[in-house]
Amino acid sequence: MDMKARIHSYYPSLSKSEQKVADTVLEQCSEIIYHSVTELAEQANVGETTIMRFCRKIGFKGYQDFKLALAQDGGLKRLDSSMSAGPEDYVQTLYKSAVQVLETSLRMVERDKLEQAVDMIDKARHVHFFGVGASAITCQDAKNRLLRIGRRSEAVFDSHTQAMIAVSMGEGDVAIGFSVSGSTLDTNHMLAKAKQAGAKVIAITHYAKSPITGIADIVLLTAGKESPLEGGSITAKISQLFVLDLICLGLAGRDEAQAKLMREKTARSVIDRIY
Repeated sequence: MDMKARIHSYYPSLSKSEQKVADTVLEQCSEIIYHSVTELAEQANVGETTIMRFCRKIGFKGYQDFKLALAQDGGLKRLDSSMSAGPEDYVQTLYKSAVQVLETSLRMVERDKLEQAVDMIDKARHVHFFGVGASAITCQDAKNRLLRIGRRSEAVFDSHTQAMIAVSMGEGDVAIGFSVSGSTLDTNHMLAKAKQAGAKVIAITHYAKSPITGIADIVLLTAGKESPLEGGSITAKISQLFVLDLICLGLAGRDEAQAKLMREKTARSVIDRIY
């Protein structure tokens, strides 16, 4: 069923607060696919639990399931039309998107928060990166980047190991979570466990108003928002890596001589494995 028709069909059976959600969705269908649950709740002037009830009332498991259906309702048509003009157009489209996301990322940098995050990581006893899906790959990049300047950190894919690491953290440790949506249950649960254990939390996300920001001590914002049909997009990845590089440059600047020495040592450690 067409999404607008579905909402209109269920509308009389919704509570007044759920109808406020329905009204907001009907007015902003094309924008809602990029909204976090927190943002939609704020726009509709209701609580997040009301959003979840609304989604279930109209036949979805939850907010992300609803957003996926909403994106499929209109997003695929837009995607098909944008890709049908020929290879030159999509090459230019991706290039322009990549340039734009870097420019936007630069504007979103809050220098005071960036310096606080660098200082927190610099003084940390242990640093652990948390993320799933495409963000888990960014976590591995982060571990590699820090290692090359002599900073030890940890990043694992297995969710059970992540859980054990999170509850084993404590005062003096830093947990860093990557999540474009800020609404990734697994990542948020791990960060909450780490914080409860005494660790400081840094969130790297696109959404300033999302569940992850309520857990974090410091929030670093990225550009490159995604719809449910665009998970793992290169533009979102570019913005994550931009923020990660800023952190690494900040850390390297705390002890430039040591960072230079470690870059040379780590480069030499793999030199015999390259032709």
